[in-house]
Amino acid sequence: MSVIEINHPLIEHKMTILRSVDTDTKSFRENLNEIAKLMTYEATKKLKLEVTEVTTPLMKTQAYTLQDKVALVPILRAGLGMVDGILDLIPTAKVGHIGVYRNEETLEPVYYYSKLPTDIASRKVILVDPMLATGGSAVYAIDYLKEQGVTDIIFMCLVAAPDGIAKLLNKHPDVPIYTAKIDQGLNENGYIYPGLGDCGDRIFGTK
Repeated sequence: MSVIEINHPLIEHKMTILRSVDTDTKSFRENLNEIAKLMTYEATKKLKLEVTEVTTPLMKTQAYTLQDKVALVPILRAGLGMVDGILDLIPTAKVGHIGVYRNEETLEPVYYYSKLPTDIASRKVILVDPMLATGGSAVYAIDYLKEQGVTDIIFMCLVAAPDGIAKLLNKHPDVPIYTAKIDQGLNENGYIYPGLGDCGDRIFGTK
């Protein structure tokens, strides 16, 4: 499947704000949500439509409504920072949560929580996490979703490292990756560089 790096002047501008060490929590959170919203246009352009009829002030005419049912699943906790922006465009989407954190010594994913819509298997799932670093958390979350019967998944992140992309494509070649920027790589601690820093801490102001 494909990796789509969404190049757009507005996204580039807002990514510069996110990268800056001088950006405060409020501005970081707002710009992250705005980027997620802008990315949603590209990530959802293949949603299926069904024909309907609508009456305008002048006449009846053929129109279209969404046929696909969507579920939005953030990987906790940083994925929560992308939810509101996406829901602005798809307010009917149901929202699930998967809690996975990275062990800082082994860099392996550790699961701690899940709550998904009961009809998750029948929905197109947009799995979101701002950072695709080693790929461990994303692979784990997709494994988990597939175990629940989900067959239609896309992964959306703000920044991706080549290592994480390679791992995700190797484990789940059927899952397209949408990212705002492919960065240079990972440092010795498994953090993306130049990156954004710890996205969860910057969203919630915990450092």
